[in-house]
Amino acid sequence: MISRFLLAAGLAVLMVVSGIGSYVYLGTRQTHLAAAPKEPTAAVPRPGAFRLPGTLFLTQSGAIYSLSAGRFHQLTPAAGWTQLALYPGSDLLAVNRSRLYSDVYILSRFGAVLRRLTNNTPTVRNTDTSARHWSFYPRLSYDQRTLFMSYDEPKVGYDVPLSIWAMPVGGTIRQARLWTTSIDYTGGDIQPLPLASGALLYTKFLYGPDNKLVSQIWLTTQPERPYQGLTAPPTGPGYGTPLTRPDEDCSQPSLSPDNHTMAMICTYKSQVSYLTLASFNGSTLGPRRSVITNQLVAQPTWAPDGSGIAYLAPAVAGAGFQLWWLPRLAYAPPLPSPVPTTFPSPGGPVSSPVPSQTPTAAPPPVVIKPIQITLNLGFDATSPMAWIP
Repeated sequence: MISRFLLAAGLAVLMVVSGIGSYVYLGTRQTHLAAAPKEPTAAVPRPGAFRLPGTLFLTQSGAIYSLSAGRFHQLTPAAGWTQLALYPGSDLLAVNRSRLYSDVYILSRFGAVLRRLTNNTPTVRNTDTSARHWSFYPRLSYDQRTLFMSYDEPKVGYDVPLSIWAMPVGGTIRQARLWTTSIDYTGGDIQPLPLASGALLYTKFLYGPDNKLVSQIWLTTQPERPYQGLTAPPTGPGYGTPLTRPDEDCSQPSLSPDNHTMAMICTYKSQVSYLTLASFNGSTLGPRRSVITNQLVAQPTWAPDGSGIAYLAPAVAGAGFQLWWLPRLAYAPPLPSPVPTTFPSPGGPVSSPVPSQTPTAAPPPVVIKPIQITLNLGFDATSPMAWIP
């Protein structure tokens, strides 16, 4: 894999050219050394050998696919579709990306366009690229009235990092409100995750103590006070709070169905991205526990019924990202049942302890490994998946 130094250097150049460095940063983690991936609908014989609950939506090469009852279905043509999220009524939010801008749409669960929520190119004839914008990582608030997204404002010359904005559903960007301010020349703030409390989780790119680009998961309870020209984000009243350390290099937060556990990817300055879990009480994270440490993990997504976590990762180094499944027992094994040592006597005091038996060796722990669902495919590692029951 490309070294962290070359990755950061390449990112800096791409940010100057396009202003969407964070998107490219994630995309560069997939190489093109392997053969061209197959389309999911042409995959043989998988994934029918293993069935996931509900319907999972994911993207490959700009097309949206659904996986249900062990079969893939192509929902849209390969036309720039990416970054999925759920919309009420089993519909989807999706980004449609072109060469100079991107917009957020509502799609039916079968891929039909229902509504366009942003208009990031004013007119077809407009040749001023500064008048065009990028919307990424759409998510709805819990009350379903507000669209959170990463948006490329404010722009200052060639430095166009993404910040988190909140726009009324059915409104325009002029009615939107800035929630975070990104650090210059980093790529910005991405992956907003609204909470039921009204607070917001998101990923912030910044420079760590060693002056290398890293990502942190942040929490803000209100729109942050704007700031410009700083090399480090301020903290305190009116600003957000980091939940992870720079040396952990964490991003892509995903909450369990009960909202008490966060899955994320963390690199810990290594050449892989760990699938890491931590308890979450709404304001802080508990101790970290990495459950996958030997893969390049991307886009962890919880099953709606809490039965496991799906994620993307290459099967071999340099190959395309495949779909994997980690059953719940792999990261949350049941506690052993207590063994009673005394029993009450009928109508009397507690009886003598049960005579001890010959001790036996404890059985070795059962190691549950992730299950590879697909073969020879190449899903978009920068595109979150969406999952409905």
